Order: sequence, then C-alpha cells, then structure tokens
Amino acid sequence: MSVSHEPPPLSSIRRGRVLLLIAAVMWSSSGLLVKCGPIRAIPIEYRGPLVACYRVLFAAAVVAPFVSWRQIRFRPALIGMTLSYACMNVLYVTALTRTTAAAAIFLQYTSVAWAFLLGIVLLRERADRGSWTALGFALCGIAWIIAAEWHGEHLTGNLIALGSGLSYSGVVIGLRALRAEQAAWLVFLNSIVAGLVLLPWVLTFGVSLNGVQWSVIGGLGVLQMGVPYLLFALGVRTVQASEAALITLLEAVLNPIWVWLVLSEVAPLATWIGGTLILAGLVVRYTLFSPGAVPAIAED
Repeated sequence: MSVSHEPPPLSSIRRGRVLLLIAAVMWSSSGLLVKCGPIRAIPIEYRGPLVACYRVLFAAAVVAPFVSWRQIRFRPALIGMTLSYACMNVLYVTALTRTTAAAAIFLQYTSVAWAFLLGIVLLRERADRGSWTALGFALCGIAWIIAAEWHGEHLTGNLIALGSGLSYSGVVIGLRALRAEQAAWLVFLNSIVAGLVLLPWVLTFGVSLNGVQWSVIGGLGVLQMGVPYLLFALGVRTVQASEAALITLLEAVLNPIWVWLVLSEVAPLATWIGGTLILAGLVVRYTLFSPGAVPAIAED
C-alpha cells in the first residue's frame, strides 16, 4: 500500500498558523508575569528558583493527561536532555529577575546557534551556510548586549540569560535525538524533572506564598507553558518547520513589549540592537537558506 505525501489542505495549514500565533503570544507573557508586583514581592534571592520550580510542576500537571503512558520508554539521551532543561529553567527565570525582559529573551534565543555547534559535535550533523550565518549574527548580538552592560546593573542577569541559552541548546539537541518519542512525554519529563530537582532546595527557603502569588505562578505553568506547548504541537503538524520557526519568533518580539506597555520597563538601546541582530540571523536562516528543524525555544 502506497503512502500519500500530499500536502495538508489549505484550511488545515491556516488553522496551524493560527495555533502557532496563539502559542507565541502566550509564550511571550513570561516576562510580564515574572516581573509583576506579586512576584517581585518575593525576596530576590529566592525568587528565581522558587518560581522556576513551581511553574514547571504546574506545566507537568497540564501536559500529563496527553501522555500515552503505555508507549513511554527509557533512552540514555533523556538524561542529558532533562538535566539541560532543568538548568535552562532556573537560569531563564532568574535572568528575568535580574535583567530586562528584552535581554533575557533575546539571549535565550541564542540556543539555536549553540545547538548548531553541538549538533555538529554530538550528532555529526552537516554544517550549512544558513546556520553559520545565524551563529555569526548571534555572536554579534551577544557582543552588543554584554559589552554595553559590562559595568552596568544588568551584567549578572545578562550572563545568566546567556547561560540559559547555552543550556537550552542541550535540550534542542536532545529533542532532535529523541524525535521518535512522544512529544508530550518529553515535555512532561522535562517539566517534572526540572521541578523535582529544585523542590528540596526551594522547600528550605521558608517563603510562604499568598493566593495571588500562587495564581501568577500557576498561570506561568498552565497558560505560559503547558497550554501553548500543546497548541504548538498541534500547529506544527500542518505547518512547515521553517514557517513555524519564523512564526514563533513573535514571542521574542512581544515579550519585552508587554513588559514595557504594562510595567514601563525600558531596555537599553544596545539590548534592542543586539536582539535585532540575533533575531535577524534566525530570519535569514529560515528564509534565504534551506529550512531545518524547528527550534524548540518555546519551552523556556
């Protein structure tokens, strides 16, 4: 029996695009939620790990019903992927508490460039001009952002954000190596491990959260992580990988805009220049050169 390779109907492609747009908008709320008043009331030395821990546990609870438990299996690559995700999770949230939302999300998106290098080394993937171009743009963008704040108040946060991008490249590589596994299972495992690794430490903080703070953290886990991931998974079934990658770049654009509109946080000009370079490299990568795998940025 022959297998049909016909493209999906136009209506399905349009629906997929809408789902991806909704997912990108929902993902972009991370900066606004982490920087809102109730979360800022948590002492800064505890804020990053605490929010990072509980938000992924909420996300795991949302994704769990969609896992086909009878089909799960253990593979060694799961270890590296989950540990990388756990590092990314706490570093990204901590970066949001110590630098601007713009710098945190732009530096997080450098994970695609780092994943390209790791893919060559670990997966023996073929180097291509598009990825080298994106890497060059990313390095220029990083230089702009870091150098401008070398003696500024955001330097520590920017370096932590860069670390989150580096660590998340390990997740991207893991997702590529495990592409034959259930997507819901991989996201659930990443989330539950990232939460449980932090939980014993977080419980020693002695910080009591009020109802509003629990609601915001729950929103981060459910509305900013769990639900948009499921929408993304549905959207990429009918939308080409390169187009999906470009659509989800909307997250990086909207994230600092929401924080500016609602909380009046203004990022330095150098951050916007550097961020534009990073995103421009990705746009060039997925338009002028052959498309590759969808960058799994959205699980930040």
